[in-house]
Amino acid sequence: MRVILLGAPGSGKGTVGDRVSEATGFPRISTGDLLRDAVRKDTPLGRRAKDQMGRGGLVDDALVLELLGERLAAADARDGYILDGYPRNLDQARCLEGLDGKRAEVVFLIETGEDVVVERLSGRRVCPNCGAVYNLVTKKTRREGICDVCGAHLVQREDDRPEVIRERMRTYRTQTEPLVAYYQAKGDLHKVDGNGSVEETFSPIKSVLARMPAGSGRVPRERS
Repeated sequence: MRVILLGAPGSGKGTVGDRVSEATGFPRISTGDLLRDAVRKDTPLGRRAKDQMGRGGLVDDALVLELLGERLAAADARDGYILDGYPRNLDQARCLEGLDGKRAEVVFLIETGEDVVVERLSGRRVCPNCGAVYNLVTKKTRREGICDVCGAHLVQREDDRPEVIRERMRTYRTQTEPLVAYYQAKGDLHKVDGNGSVEETFSPIKSVLARMPAGSGRVPRERS
């Protein structure tokens, strides 16, 4: 089974995806993480991605799809996997189906208010050394401004500033509306309120997964 998590930046896709992974045993796959890992390991695809990013552009869809194809061929993704933030547009959705079109699919749209997103992301701090992520409100460090993992000083990403976040939200809505309509038409889409806690967001997702038919992969079963 393929689980797709759609949602704006700051909607909590990564955290919810980890909960889905714990419940199902499926790996959570983020194309951003795949790209960073490939660049760090200096793989052939990583070198191509680094070259594209070095010229000031985005990594093209073909390269991302190739990287994703490699990841989906791994043994841990055989029964199912979770895609965090991919696809981002209709072209990517169609390419994904061309890559792995026979697999059962369920799509969750995590809906979050813009003010909630701004509050969450503007409080996010990241470690430039090990990549650990914290939040000034919801996930504080033991020592203010210092990474719990490696002791480096935390930073705020440029795209986590309020004015940039609102622009990212506008871009997200423009790209995602056709994608939402596409999955709605297929009957695969489930909308989830993402304004509350992680548990409040995850609970209806778990319920939907528990109702998936046998043979869709290892999914959690609700207690009667």
